[in-house]
Amino acid sequence: MSDRNDSDYQKEIESLRERYLQFNLGNEVYAIPLLNVKEVIPVPNTTPVPNIPAYYKGIMNLRGQIISILDLRKKLNIKPNEDLEEAVVIVELQGLNIGVIVDSINRVLHLQKEEVGEIPEVSSQVNTRFIEGVYKGADALTILLDLDGILNIKEIKSMQAKSA
Repeated sequence: MSDRNDSDYQKEIESLRERYLQFNLGNEVYAIPLLNVKEVIPVPNTTPVPNIPAYYKGIMNLRGQIISILDLRKKLNIKPNEDLEEAVVIVELQGLNIGVIVDSINRVLHLQKEEVGEIPEVSSQVNTRFIEGVYKGADALTILLDLDGILNIKEIKSMQAKSA
């Protein structure tokens, strides 16, 4: 591979790092890094797992793979917006695929680093340790979430083990 191709590849990777999937939780707008998103699906039927936190909806079979489904609204203590059509975003974190329920999918954002502001003192119902930054769009603020902070992989693996 030539240096030119390596440079183009690095630019493409950098471009992907600046893309986020924007969605609604309750009446607020959030986004997560697009690199973590595998796919978006309608809310599936799930199999409940006993003795787990209320935000853990259950497990599902997605093309032969068992996926944990979590309600991101319950995890973050956000009241669902009944007027929106729910969706599940399948994300990959540390080699584990997890489904998170959101109120609706908006769009893919392509952000420049200078468009992302610092974490605010208080601007959301979400604990600031779960926030990477804030994007000020034309019509609303978008809170950029830290998936690793929100989704405790060790806890999810433990819950999956209980369901096996």
